[in-house]
Amino acid sequence: MKELIDHVGLVASIILPLWNIPLVINIVKRKSSSDISIWWVLGVWVSIVLMLPSGLISPDLKWKMFNIVNFVLFSSVVVVTIKYRKG
Repeated sequence: MKELIDHVGLVASIILPLWNIPLVINIVKRKSSSDISIWWVLGVWVSIVLMLPSGLISPDLKWKMFNIVNFVLFSSVVVVTIKYRKG
């Protein structure tokens, strides 16, 4: 049972950050990120950056994968949000 829980946790740690992809696609399609707070995006991103070292040195594969995938995908949210900011 522990092995099943570990596998589910690993899959979830990779899938959860994938929800950033539709956000990026939506911003690009609309060519606007005006409905997203820059302060929220940067606050979340700074938190992710501060968590990243913990994930990188952790022996827990689930935590490590979550941090790496989340950092990469949320960084794309930051870049696209800033790029498509109007005003």
